[in-house]
Amino acid sequence: MSDQRPFPLIQKLMAVFALLALVAGCTTAPPDTVLAVPAAPQKYAVIVVDARTGKQLFEVNSGAQRYPASLTKMMTLYLLFEALESGRLAKDTPIPVSDNAARQPPTKLRFRRGETIDVDSAIRAIVVKSANDVAVAVGEYLGGSEDQFAAMMTARARQLGMASTVFRNASGLPDGGQVTTARDMAVLGMALRNRFPQHFHYFSESDFMFRGRLVRGHNDMLGRVRGVDGIKTGYIRASGFNIVTSYSADGRQLIIVVMGADSARQRNDHVEALIQRSLSPTIADAKTRLMFVQQ
Repeated sequence: MSDQRPFPLIQKLMAVFALLALVAGCTTAPPDTVLAVPAAPQKYAVIVVDARTGKQLFEVNSGAQRYPASLTKMMTLYLLFEALESGRLAKDTPIPVSDNAARQPPTKLRFRRGETIDVDSAIRAIVVKSANDVAVAVGEYLGGSEDQFAAMMTARARQLGMASTVFRNASGLPDGGQVTTARDMAVLGMALRNRFPQHFHYFSESDFMFRGRLVRGHNDMLGRVRGVDGIKTGYIRASGFNIVTSYSADGRQLIIVVMGADSARQRNDHVEALIQRSLSPTIADAKTRLMFVQQ
């Protein structure tokens, strides 16, 4: 009987080693993560980019055509910033608001015939209020007509490497020919930060004063997550709720694009989840399974 006693001990040791191997395997190969997607698959697109290196950290449908909605105004502002840098405009230059611009549907500031808006206020109106009347006025002023300005926008998009983007207007109001991709919007977001650091502060503003009235914005990511410093939201029925978000904190810089969400709240929740995912090495390296709203 004494010769048989070592075997139970050996079996116990083997079980311990097997358990340790299993634990080691779990630590080197993180389990799959589930990412809730607040959008229909045919509208959803997302990309997360390291803004310092340009490295893609996460993407789904980032090259698929989508409607930009008011993300369009990022390019309107890009060309406006260029005009400022070239000396064509100053921040106090008055921009006339044409009857055509004033007729644009909301969101807008509601101008009367013959009124103007200075460049500094125009930038804030486009960033904070996403004012369609102001965006069109800027386009007409810089391009001679909104159509010509849209052609300028598309040409600049090509120069920036936005190969899949076509602009048809300055505001992002519905137009079946106005298309982009999440990847192109990330390129534009990084270009605005890198090309115009002296103007990027506008994108972090959540309200501004205009003619004695406080005008509030609707980018609720500002102040919600530490490090978020802009930049632009957008919505039309065909696109769903879009956003380009800039994050800069603790030595990390990210550009996050989410397109096609079912609501602004769900879109913002999704952006926050993507930021947390990108900042966590364990989660970022794990395989991600998407859970769409219909599932």
